[in-house]
Amino acid sequence: MTFDSSNFLAVTGLSLLTVVVLMAATAVVGARQGRVSVVDTTWGLGFVVVAVVAALVGDGTGWRRLALVVVVALWGLRLAWHVTRRNAGKGEDPRYAEMLDKEPGNPTWVAIRKVYLVQGLAVWFVSLPIQVSAASGPGITVVAVLGLLLWAVGLTFEAVGDAQLKAFKADASNKGKVMDRGLWSWTRHPNYFGDSCVWWGIYLVAASAWPGVLTVLSPVVMTYFLVFATGAKLLEKHMGERPGYAEYRRRTSYFLPRPPKQA
Repeated sequence: MTFDSSNFLAVTGLSLLTVVVLMAATAVVGARQGRVSVVDTTWGLGFVVVAVVAALVGDGTGWRRLALVVVVALWGLRLAWHVTRRNAGKGEDPRYAEMLDKEPGNPTWVAIRKVYLVQGLAVWFVSLPIQVSAASGPGITVVAVLGLLLWAVGLTFEAVGDAQLKAFKADASNKGKVMDRGLWSWTRHPNYFGDSCVWWGIYLVAASAWPGVLTVLSPVVMTYFLVFATGAKLLEKHMGERPGYAEYRRRTSYFLPRPPKQA
């Protein structure tokens, strides 16, 4: 079996429709709660839904469709649960509050244009490797296995980094301090680095069969956002004035893990 273009169009079309419905529902919930930040939970769930739709509609190699559903579900559900617990009982995320304050016009429509629409399109585009893979035939198994291993490394970095940060913040004696222990001593953003590895791993799974290799822009875009746009760069701006952060920055790698420099 080779790549079925008509089946791929069905997968992408239904995936896009599903993302639109999901983001519309999120916008309604956000308006009722008065918090645009609910979209952060939907972010992880959106990829899970796309993976399930692609697996059900696609007629590509069965084991690869199932594998991608499993790995995307493990990543997306963990992320959604983590974000939901982290944001419980809190108000609007300062990032969204600042954006809504700066933009003229009705805040709801601003949120629809600047947040829900943008994130919905991002979910659909970044998930293209999953969609293409769902309509692809047999490929090079070793490449897919390497992708799954890279995914596992990424999920470990992301989950362990989040757990270490949560434990650090839970200790009242660490209030006002900079987290510089565990994985956070090797990279200032282990969760974002892990996220990037997850999506490069998923890309390799898709690239193991033609034409999955052509979806390389999807992990490139995800990594760009994690490193230079809404991820690490924005957090660095927020943390830059915190006491001790300048020293932490000097001895700790920005993104790619490496042993910390000696003081």
